[in-house]
Amino acid sequence: MKKIFISLLSVATVLTTTVSCTDNLEETNVSPNNPDIANVPAYGVFNSAVSALMTNSRGSFSSGRMALPWIQYSAQRNYTEEDRFQFREGTNQSLYTDYYTAAVDLKTVIDLNTNPETKVINSAYGNNNNQIAAARVMLAYTFLQLVDAYGDVPYYSYGNNDPDFQALQLNGGNIKPKFATQVKIYADLMKELKEASAMIVTSEPVFTQGDNLFKSPVKLRKFANSLRLRIATRVKGVVPGAEANATEAIAAGVMTSNADNVGLTFQKDDINPSAFYRDFYLSNRTDFAISNTLVDLLKGNLGTFGVDPRLQKYAAPITASKTAVKTFSYTETDDLTQYVGMPYGITSSLTASQQGGTSFWSSNVLKQDYTEILMEYAEVEFLLAEQNGWNNTNYQNGVRASMERWGVSPVKITAYLATLAPANQANVLTQKYIALFMQPYEAYAEYRRTGFPTTLLQPGQTYPLNKPNPDDNSTTYKFEALRGLSAMPSRFTYPANLSQLNGANVSEAAQRIGGDLLTTKLIWDK
Repeated sequence: MKKIFISLLSVATVLTTTVSCTDNLEETNVSPNNPDIANVPAYGVFNSAVSALMTNSRGSFSSGRMALPWIQYSAQRNYTEEDRFQFREGTNQSLYTDYYTAAVDLKTVIDLNTNPETKVINSAYGNNNNQIAAARVMLAYTFLQLVDAYGDVPYYSYGNNDPDFQALQLNGGNIKPKFATQVKIYADLMKELKEASAMIVTSEPVFTQGDNLFKSPVKLRKFANSLRLRIATRVKGVVPGAEANATEAIAAGVMTSNADNVGLTFQKDDINPSAFYRDFYLSNRTDFAISNTLVDLLKGNLGTFGVDPRLQKYAAPITASKTAVKTFSYTETDDLTQYVGMPYGITSSLTASQQGGTSFWSSNVLKQDYTEILMEYAEVEFLLAEQNGWNNTNYQNGVRASMERWGVSPVKITAYLATLAPANQANVLTQKYIALFMQPYEAYAEYRRTGFPTTLLQPGQTYPLNKPNPDDNSTTYKFEALRGLSAMPSRFTYPANLSQLNGANVSEAAQRIGGDLLTTKLIWDK
């Protein structure tokens, strides 16, 4: 019964002790269903939830073999069928489960700070309201990932007792939760973020230790407001009140510099390093390279921009090599011929002839202590540019912030901005795409919402090969999508096990959204 119970809710509780990122690098993960949970500080549960969420959702399967290549930040060097939209069901099920696992832990943080038996104990580790607010904000972030990917999903709200919100009711015995509608979920996410922001006590800490995201209540509040602005922008025109939420979020205070960026920095060791460092160095996998379309956009061969100095920050030159001490050895160069993208969307039979002499991601990405970004200041400026009628100042601020975060020199930033094509819808959203590099789920959502950038290779289109095809000496290839698709998938399909275990609610949700298909558009997909 226990296994069925977990599967139905898409929650896999952690039954063993695992290492996770903390301030002192020693914190352990404890199952929220453990009877000794009352003795576990909420900061440990929070930290574990965030660590698992970012490690699992940004890893080499869910991210590396779905979102990253689909949005053409990467191209695989071996198994290119997944770049061509072959949908791996096991990866899909794991991603869905990982999101709900994190949500269970985050709800536990709330429980520990509201239950009279544990509230006082946890007040020693930070203001109770601030801890609740942090959990509410991260629950909103987590459920945003779910609804953006799947559409209608089981949903939980701390402050809303809507009978359609039935997720995470482990103690209530509801093993077949309803799927809430997208309109209800997005509306409640904005409400949750508004209320969470308002309840933060800025004069007291969020957590006294074990907080690897916020460190300060002011940063937490800015993240809540900025995330609310992201959601409001996504659903404006389709969810009532979205426009007002955007205005309110800005007035409440959004990110104003890169110091406000929210991301999880992994440990600078081989015990708990970033996911792609682990693959590249510890597992010796070289499956992922930067894509040709992104490299060509940054070189100025595509789009309306010139050479972008983020090219050398995103990609390694083709001369780069691994070293014995697990570093990526190379020197950045302005010789653009040294940066070559892997052809995106080729068949597996072509990979052997094309992968030699292509660029991996840079050492800024392939490092132990890489920071997985949840949201950054540059994105906020692009959101403000859109909110303000494609405002040029916000647009330039966004480009500058992105370049500064990636370490581009001030001289190169000034030179690039001096000739930057002026703000309009296409230019703002294309620059936003460039800035969202390695944040594939947000870029994927924005592409579906806006149709930008227009530089992505589409099914049926042809593109130059790096080297002639050895079979027929041709110099171009055609991107042939799988699964009968003529465009990028519009969503992830519901995991197959949900239909087996919660069939009636899955069927109802599928019918309501227009079919459980990769081509079914979400309510904001234009």
